[in-house]
Amino acid sequence: MRTPVRPASGARPDPRLWASVAKGLLARQAWIELYGLPGYGLTLGGPTAEGFAVSPRDFRPLPEEAPRPLLSGKLTLAGLSLDAGTPTELWNSPTPSRAFAVELHSFNWLPAMMAQGDRGVREVLALTLAWHEVFSRWSPFSWDPDILARRVYHLACAGRRLAGAATEVERLKLTDILAHQARQLLRPPGGILGRAERLTAAAVAGCALTGKAGAAIRNKALKRLPAALTATVAPDGAHASRAPERGLELLLDLLTLDDALAQLSEVTPEPVAEAISRLTMALRLQTLPDRKLAVFQGGGPSTPERIAAARAHDDAPAAPPSGVVGGLLRVSSPLLTVMVDVEAPARNAWSAAACGQPAALEVVCGRDRLFTSAGWTPRALDRQALRLTPGASTLTLGEQPLAEPLAGWKGELLGPRLVGPALHVTRQHQEGAGAVWLEVEHDGWMAQYGLMHQRRLYIDQRLDELRAEERLHPPEGRPEATRAIAAPYALRFQLEPGVQASLARDRRSILLRGPSGRGWWFRSDGPDVAIEPAVHIDEGLTRRSLQIVVRGSARTDAETKVRWKLSPAGASGDPD
Repeated sequence: MRTPVRPASGARPDPRLWASVAKGLLARQAWIELYGLPGYGLTLGGPTAEGFAVSPRDFRPLPEEAPRPLLSGKLTLAGLSLDAGTPTELWNSPTPSRAFAVELHSFNWLPAMMAQGDRGVREVLALTLAWHEVFSRWSPFSWDPDILARRVYHLACAGRRLAGAATEVERLKLTDILAHQARQLLRPPGGILGRAERLTAAAVAGCALTGKAGAAIRNKALKRLPAALTATVAPDGAHASRAPERGLELLLDLLTLDDALAQLSEVTPEPVAEAISRLTMALRLQTLPDRKLAVFQGGGPSTPERIAAARAHDDAPAAPPSGVVGGLLRVSSPLLTVMVDVEAPARNAWSAAACGQPAALEVVCGRDRLFTSAGWTPRALDRQALRLTPGASTLTLGEQPLAEPLAGWKGELLGPRLVGPALHVTRQHQEGAGAVWLEVEHDGWMAQYGLMHQRRLYIDQRLDELRAEERLHPPEGRPEATRAIAAPYALRFQLEPGVQASLARDRRSILLRGPSGRGWWFRSDGPDVAIEPAVHIDEGLTRRSLQIVVRGSARTDAETKVRWKLSPAGASGDPD
């Protein structure tokens, strides 16, 4: 039986929706004008916190070779560096890129700097106090809700240790800085996207601060958090954005909140505990055999260490061999693991990082990730073409993408939401003795070409072989086209950086080798099979990679089929 899936965010908003959006934008602008008024900071006052009650634990591990952003004349973030002689000079200097500025004002450098011992602690303290001198007055960028949430989270986790290196005056200033920013997190505007993360950060800050100040912030955040978690975390544990990495990061934040409440001898609210359980359940399925996350819908692969930290409390460490979570369906054999996107992108505000790549897949052979996507995430806002159909392992028809990021003044106000024609996806999934069969179909190309795209996958679990058929066809019952045209198609398989690809003499087979050295044959009966250069996004930075591209032409009045297969090398019938 076919399983219908919700339409994509791509549906162009009707006038009534734009009227609602315009009303929301006017309200947002009114708040911005209010926050920018002289003296607004006085409204963020409240009971004085004289110190830090606990040290919330940040479960995120530092990389083995953690960068050392010590202020010894240079700070390196997001692949770029900034020279500065003093903390105040750093905050007054133009940043080399927006990504650098986001990392800087989010205080994402803080954990690595704190890990450098007493010198690092003193420099974090100096940088924090200098930031306050320059940016204590509200401004749209440095006090952006999402940037503010990360800064509050990092300062709350580090506050007690920073206070130990501070003078009495500095300690009171530090608690005041954190309390003011945490109170701002509890105010509009913010939007549904990121609300759970912002409230969690505020609650962590409320746990860290002593006395009535901390309790007031904590209680207000915890009162609002259940509704935000209900909207953000689906019953199956998927994040509403459909990005696995975003769910991982929220889980890590909630684990910190759970730890902070335990240090205060307070019971974690049931909705928070349930969200942790559901997010953990989803993380099991979304972690592939290479111990990294499935890369879909604007979420990156993260790291094995980060994922292990988030799953350290999990009583069921083994991932299930198959299942679906958040529209990502996983099927496997002993050596093959295939993850397929069987749902449309997230809608409206949730689509700020969505990718228009229906039926995209990732394939891990053993522990080698072979087929993946370009890995676009919001860290690469200047390379948004990679979040469209050509940036994934799926089929593109013609020259126009299925959806595009919102641009112009609308994009500046609403963010880079994904907009385009409505998209509907259906799927069938069956498992039998030694075999798994999956069929995914979407109507994304109907508006332009009158064709449906159907992807059929068959996994022979005994042979560890993946066989597939890509089918472009007019829908059943549709009147014949009055004028037949030919549309070029490109079936792409983005290769993980480091995967070696060699074209055989038959020009239809390609030998693939991942880091383990195990060989896999890709074969296709498409008209033109080639290996082409590609790019891959890694932590916002661009890396070179390769892609397999099968090209051909499809008629709009007839069915077109392209078959391909992935099988272990060394079996009989291997190409020369």
